[in-house]
Amino acid sequence: MHRLHPWKTGTLALMAMTITTSAITPFVILAPANAQYNIGQPRAITIPANVTLPVTYEKEKVIVSPGETAPLTLRIPNDIVDRNRTILIPGGTQVVGRLEPVNLNGGYSSNANDPNNKGVRFVAQELVFASGRSQAINASSQTITRTEKISKGADTGAILTDAAIGAGAASAIALLTGNRRIEILETLGGGAAGALASVLLRRNEANVFVLRPERDLKITLNSSLVVSRN
Repeated sequence: MHRLHPWKTGTLALMAMTITTSAITPFVILAPANAQYNIGQPRAITIPANVTLPVTYEKEKVIVSPGETAPLTLRIPNDIVDRNRTILIPGGTQVVGRLEPVNLNGGYSSNANDPNNKGVRFVAQELVFASGRSQAINASSQTITRTEKISKGADTGAILTDAAIGAGAASAIALLTGNRRIEILETLGGGAAGALASVLLRRNEANVFVLRPERDLKITLNSSLVVSRN
């Protein structure tokens, strides 16, 4: 039997350690862009920018009017894990943020009557874990420009089924359809629709965004996110 020289034994041990270390580099399974452990912070992992995270919501749809801003809390549906099945973000974690109008000529605009307010997106502001601990997050969904038209006297039964509705959209639909029951639905917080009402009275119709959260509102990190393994 051949005996390994001591220096060779040490070299092989070093090689084994190197291979093991490189093998545990984690990644987000749902978007396999390599996440990395922070040097000197073995219990924290950095998920890099441009990773997309899935979300879910308690309702099938969310309805808002163009120009409307509304708070919204989504959830991470399943554990986000790395290659070793280490949980980075637990399933059920809340994603707190808001729906905001997008001025297609250049970013956010709070003016409800701005004719360029033809998009809407979800902007995530913080993660809230089951323990109650919160963490800031810089992420947003794609901009949605697809709308559905509500006309005076229209039947809105199908569009309102299993939907959360913004205050502005609720006022608009109630005004156009005469369906006052909409006013007692649980609405998302938002600005008053007084200015919008005068427009609706002239046009007898309005466009609303009908968002399907799991399809439309999944979020993409705009900057890296450092998460704790605890």
